[in-house]
Amino acid sequence: MPETSPPTTPEADPEPLLHDDCLDYTPLARSVTLARRRTARLVIEWGYPALAGDAALVVSELATNALLHGSLRDRLIRVRLTLSATTLRIEVSDPRGERLPSPCSAGEDDQFGRGLLIVGSLADRWGLAPRAVGKTVYAEWGLPGRSAVLVDVRR
Repeated sequence: MPETSPPTTPEADPEPLLHDDCLDYTPLARSVTLARRRTARLVIEWGYPALAGDAALVVSELATNALLHGSLRDRLIRVRLTLSATTLRIEVSDPRGERLPSPCSAGEDDQFGRGLLIVGSLADRWGLAPRAVGKTVYAEWGLPGRSAVLVDVRR
């Protein structure tokens, strides 16, 4: 069952990482699109095509929140994806540590306010972690029982 409110500390990941990708983005609307496309491509290349759509939507929601609520002029937003033998993790970091995410209930006609509800429904768990400057919001999927599909990326 997905969590409805974020824990304030990340879970320790003692497993070695099989894949790790980190890229900084300028806080512009087009960066959300770039992060979403990159996420989908990497998750497919890493052997989990069935998770690519959910992962892309989650990174889109988290990056949009960082853009709208966590960005500062001349400060970048960081998107990091990691894969261990049991966990796919997406992290989005921004410089505004004082603005913590919180799920809210959007009205029927509201255009905004559903992002974290979407994240909570797609990911197995999500949360946040403070940084020296800013915060990181993460989402994770447990992978035991999921089978990786080998994808030949040399084509």
